Amino acid sequence: MFEDITVDVSPMHEGERIRSANMFVELAGPKSIGAELVQVEDNVEDGKLEVIGPELQDMQEGDIHPLGIMIKIQGEKLERELEGVIERRTHELCNYVKGFMHLNQRDQIWCRVSKEAMEAGFKLKDLAKALSILFKEEYSIIEAISITIMTGEDQVKEFVEKTRVTYEQRDARARELSDEDVDVFYGCVMCQSFAPTHVCVVTPDRTALCGAINWFDCRAAAKMDPEGPIFEIVKGEVLDEVKGEYQNINEMVAERSQGTFDTVYLHSVFGYPHTSCGCFEAVAFYVPELDGIGIVDRDFRGETPLGIPFSSMAGQCSGGKQVEGFSGLSMEYMRSPKFLQADGGYERVIWLPKEIKESLAEYIPDELKDKISTEEDGGSIKEILKFLQEHEHPIMERMKQSLEEVEETPVEEEEAMEYSEMDMEAVSMAPVAYAPELTVPTAGGVKIIFKNAKVYAEKVIIKRK
Repeated sequence: MFEDITVDVSPMHEGERIRSANMFVELAGPKSIGAELVQVEDNVEDGKLEVIGPELQDMQEGDIHPLGIMIKIQGEKLERELEGVIERRTHELCNYVKGFMHLNQRDQIWCRVSKEAMEAGFKLKDLAKALSILFKEEYSIIEAISITIMTGEDQVKEFVEKTRVTYEQRDARARELSDEDVDVFYGCVMCQSFAPTHVCVVTPDRTALCGAINWFDCRAAAKMDPEGPIFEIVKGEVLDEVKGEYQNINEMVAERSQGTFDTVYLHSVFGYPHTSCGCFEAVAFYVPELDGIGIVDRDFRGETPLGIPFSSMAGQCSGGKQVEGFSGLSMEYMRSPKFLQADGGYERVIWLPKEIKESLAEYIPDELKDKISTEEDGGSIKEILKFLQEHEHPIMERMKQSLEEVEETPVEEEEAMEYSEMDMEAVSMAPVAYAPELTVPTAGGVKIIFKNAKVYAEKVIIKRK
C-alpha cells in the first residue's frame, strides 16, 4: 500500500517530535503562513495528487516555507457537517508519516521534515499519497479524494484567505445554539498522542481548544463513528452551572485521563480548569498582582505581563495538564456568552494583544472595550495598573473591595516550619491576590499553603528561624 513511499507510514510514529537540530525544513508555523482545508465536492478526480510550488528537493536545509493542504472528497454519504471533523484528522494522519511532524490545525499549522526523511528521498507528493490512502482507510464513506499541497508564497496567501472564510462560516453556525438547548455534550481525545491525559469537552458554548471542532462537528462525527475519538457525553446532573461543572463530565474525564483528573470546570481558570492539550489557539492566564486575567494567542510575538512569551506559557500548561490559573482555549470560545463566566468574563480580563482585541470587538461589552489594556498600553505590571486606574476598569473596584475585606479578616496560619531564606518583592502598589487554595513551593522541601486567603503586600521576606 505504501511500497513506493520512501519512509515508513504507521501509527507508531504519531507523537514524533522533530527538533530544530534534526530538521531539514520547516513548513508554515510561527515564522510563515499555512492552512489546511477539507471540502466535500462533486466530481472529485480520485487519486489526483499535486504539489504547487517548490518540492522538498528544491529547498535548502534550514529553509522556512509556507504550506497549504487542500483536500477534496466525494461520497454519497458525505455531508458538509463532516468537513471540520475529517479536516481535524489531518493532524493525526500526517504524523503517521515517519520524519514528518504536524502540529496544530486550521490556519495555525506548523510542520517539519526531518533530515533522515529527506535523505531517504521523501517528497511532499509522498505525503499527499499517504494522506489519500489513510483518509480512505479511516473513512469508508470517502469514495474519491484529491489532494493539493502548496508551497508557493502567492498561492498559499490566497489559499489562507479562502480557508478563513470557510472557518468563519462553520463557526457562525455553531453560535446559534447554547448549552441549555441540548442534552448531549461531546468528548474528544484526538490529541492524546501528544497529550495523554487531555480530554477535550465540546459544548455549544465551548468549542474544542484547537478551534477546529464545534458541537455540530462532534455530533456528525459521533454518528458516523460511534467508537471513534469523538463520543457523546450525556449532560446529566449540573453540579455548578456558573463554573460549568457536570457529574457526567467529571466521571468521563476521570476514565479517559487514566484517573489523573476527576473534576473539570468548563468556564473558569481557577480550581479545576479544563486540561490543555498543545493545539490550543490561546491561553488564559491569571495575573495575581492585578487579580485579573490576561489572554495571549500563539501569533503574539512579545512577552506577556507575566514576563514570558506564549511559547513558554504553553509549555507550562500543555501536554494534558490541569494547571490552576492557566487554561488553553479557542478564539471562538472568547465569542461565547459563557466565556469564563465563573471568573467574571470580560470584566476580569485586563490584558489582550491588540490584534485579538480588534478581532473580538463586537463580542467585548461596549463599556469595557477601552478599559482592557494591550501591549501598546503597557507590558509591565506597573504600566498596566496605571492604565487600568486611568480607564476605571472594573477590576479596580474589585481590588478595592478585596482590600477592605483583608483589613477585616486575619489570615489564619495553617502550618509553621523552618524556612530557607526567600525574598519575594512585589511591585509597589501591588494589589490583592486571591486564590481558594494556593500552594507556594520553597527550597528545602517546605510548602506554604494559603486557604481562602487574600494577601496585600509591598514586600514579603521569609527568613530562616
